[in-house]
Amino acid sequence: MALSLITSTPGRRTGVAALLAALVVPVVPAAAQPPVAPQHAVCKPHGELRQALRTLTDRDRITGAAVLVTDATAGAPCGSWAETAGTADLSTGRAMNATDRLRAGSVTKTFTATVVLQLAAEHRIALDAPVDRYLPGLIRHNGYDGRRITVRQLLRHTSGLPDYLDAPEWERPERLRYRHFEPRELVARALDLPRPRGAWHYATTNYLLAGLIIREVTGNSPEAEITRRVIRPLGLRDTYWPGDDARIRGPHSRSYFTAEDGRRTDGTTWNTTFGGVGGALVSTPADLTRFSTALLGGRLLPADQLAEMRRTVAADPDRLWPGARYGLGLIASPLRCGGEWWGHAGTVPGGHRALTAVGPGGRSVAVALNEVPATLQAEQDFLDMVQTAFCEDRSSEGTEPEEGKHQ
Repeated sequence: MALSLITSTPGRRTGVAALLAALVVPVVPAAAQPPVAPQHAVCKPHGELRQALRTLTDRDRITGAAVLVTDATAGAPCGSWAETAGTADLSTGRAMNATDRLRAGSVTKTFTATVVLQLAAEHRIALDAPVDRYLPGLIRHNGYDGRRITVRQLLRHTSGLPDYLDAPEWERPERLRYRHFEPRELVARALDLPRPRGAWHYATTNYLLAGLIIREVTGNSPEAEITRRVIRPLGLRDTYWPGDDARIRGPHSRSYFTAEDGRRTDGTTWNTTFGGVGGALVSTPADLTRFSTALLGGRLLPADQLAEMRRTVAADPDRLWPGARYGLGLIASPLRCGGEWWGHAGTVPGGHRALTAVGPGGRSVAVALNEVPATLQAEQDFLDMVQTAFCEDRSSEGTEPEEGKHQ
């Protein structure tokens, strides 16, 4: 989540990632096996990735960074490996690791989009139906009209709706860190804002509306449906909805942000109801890897719905990064070694940043930071580190995207 739950700072988005903040039988997969295989004795050091992480912690002053890489390529010398740098908890000096829980931010959007698409496969939601069919009269203010916005446009961020996180009060989110928010309250706030420019505008508003549609169609909270359909079947034991609990349960890294007085501040305790099904999940790199590999491996959606998810449009580089494209709750991003990765990234104002993605050949990467990059250089170093995680030990010839994935 940036403060759009992907980008790092609401209302001040410039340059790279703006300082980079969803009737057939329901699809219920068998419990997935953990994607992390044991390391082989012949697995060689991953010095380039280690150095990329140290650049983040040493040059960019990120408190802690961890990467979990899982390689499903046949004959790969390493099944999985983790690299870390920096500190998980400044008060104790505990080193960063790749097993701690963290706030996943906008990675949550992919979970939500997956459930919307499952309901579409069950003919309970029509992607090209107007939002007003499911939420009559909710979007009818300030020139915004739910009769002219489709469910697909919500999931793809082409609805033309503003992001409530662009409202002036979110310039200093720490002032709101212990407040409870309701989705309809946040949607109403968004509708008071001016219409965004451009055909694509990243807005967590879209996903709160998707969650309300899930509730309307199923009679259950979207959090309960996502848990029933995705989290529990995949055995994601470290992934949960915190609700109003500002703490993170279980082993976790602390998170840090720069407060109004310029000091590095602990932001771990935070009420994330403001993110809802657009950004509130707590998870781990291993759970996020299990989810992304199950999704992109076809175990959560029928082929037709997964293909819909992977049909992308160009994203605004000021709200993601150059070359990024957006599908239905999925980001596609080109790799320097060929092909592209598919997944999602997320940021929360307290300082956690997560990324989970799958690249050519089935290599998956999950990233955890406990402080958000604060400069364009740091953001570029973060993106370079993700590239390194996918491309280290690979030839320059990658797998090209399958025909028809973009439109």
